[in-house]
Amino acid sequence: MSNLLTQIEDFRTLVTSDTPMFDTRAPVEFAQGAFPHTISLPLMSDKERELVGTCYKQQGQDEAIKLGHKLVQGDIKQSRIKAWTEFIKNNPNGALYCFRGGLRSQITQQWIYEATGIDYPRLKGGYKALRRFLIDETDRIMESVTPIVIGGQTGCGKTLLLDNITPMIDLEGLANHRGSAFGNTTTAQPTQITFENELAVELIKKQDYRHLIFEDEGANVGTVHIPECVKRKTAQADLILLEASTQERISVSMDAYVINMHADFIDQDAENGFNNFANYWLNSLEKIQKRLGLERYKVMKLSVDQALKTQQTTNSFDGFLPIVESLLVDYYDPMYNYQIQKKLDRVVFKGSRSEVSDYIDDLAIS
Repeated sequence: MSNLLTQIEDFRTLVTSDTPMFDTRAPVEFAQGAFPHTISLPLMSDKERELVGTCYKQQGQDEAIKLGHKLVQGDIKQSRIKAWTEFIKNNPNGALYCFRGGLRSQITQQWIYEATGIDYPRLKGGYKALRRFLIDETDRIMESVTPIVIGGQTGCGKTLLLDNITPMIDLEGLANHRGSAFGNTTTAQPTQITFENELAVELIKKQDYRHLIFEDEGANVGTVHIPECVKRKTAQADLILLEASTQERISVSMDAYVINMHADFIDQDAENGFNNFANYWLNSLEKIQKRLGLERYKVMKLSVDQALKTQQTTNSFDGFLPIVESLLVDYYDPMYNYQIQKKLDRVVFKGSRSEVSDYIDDLAIS
């Protein structure tokens, strides 16, 4: 019966419509990388998968299938069917998949049909086929699209600008990282595979725009790598420089790296939030110790320690103002000035946030 049940081949519609899916692979496989709008509802646990895999190698497919049915029966089987049917009730227009669209998703699909009469579709070719489709689409779209890159000094408000531009690809948002030593957020970054999958989906959704807007990034955003085709195309693209005064940059940076980060840590864990915020600042500062030099690092660490004490005792963030200003002017600006010299021939426009926004709006309709 399972071979007669529905399979999905139209991956483009699948991803552009944000189809909710559940992944029947083992949790260890899901953790290595998954697709947007997907949760893990495995057919087998990691241990069960390992046992079946060993059996397959030693005794062949038939014995492995028998062992799988023996391991997943009775209450275990019923609890997994219950989890799947709950997902289906909440997501009637969704889908399921395993690694290659083979036995695991076929068995899951069959058990769901037997329990409910619902023909819940599976992805033809499974995870592997959809992953291949997304990699190929990333390459194809980056070949055909005209990217424009937004650059500017640290703290000039590039992210705030990009948040209001529809045809933009938010690499830092997808990577859950702001692309600097202080770029961590309160939650972990995605795996490389998950980042690439989510980037591909964004590109597919926005491929019909005349231009796609990217922020100026290096080869990595935190721990994830920018795909080669994106890196190559954006490295040749026209460059718009967003300009802001030092005071504006201090204000933006105080919001992003001090006030909002503190609030995020407290929201995430009220009891340990302040300590986590303190560790974020001290660990981030340590990452740039070599570039600062030992003496500058020691002075700045003392300043951070004092700013943290002041914040804890008086609830004032003012102690961070001179630290943020020094980091911007003495640390980040010299690096930016060095890097931008290599890119001046690509600069097509410079201006404030409103001027850059107007320039991009004109590009969209020209």
